[in-house]
Amino acid sequence: MGTRRKSRELVLQMLFQADMGRQNADDVRRTFWGERSSVDAEIRGFAEDLFRVATDRTPEIDGLIGNIMRAAVAELLGFPTTPRAVIINEALEIARKFSNPESVQFINGVLDSVGRDLEKARA
Repeated sequence: MGTRRKSRELVLQMLFQADMGRQNADDVRRTFWGERSSVDAEIRGFAEDLFRVATDRTPEIDGLIGNIMRAAVAELLGFPTTPRAVIINEALEIARKFSNPESVQFINGVLDSVGRDLEKARA
């Protein structure tokens, strides 16, 4: 599994912890990484960056969508140099792992639409 894929999975878990535990970002960071002290620095760094964008821009992202999609939209917003297709494909792979099969098509459609809208807004 690639470094960014692992980071994206960790972000999904962090967002889930925040939502389900009703924890703020600082509490999530403290408890989440305390249990994962052996995570590679590069994996953790990208996960931290992506989690920061997802939590800092939650109202904006939630206006567009929810967890797997929130992480992917955070990446679309905060890391415009990563190709849209790569971000969407990664989100779909994670959805296949953590979600049910029906969700994959839905997530694909929503992320593709959001990605196109963001590209138009940037142009």
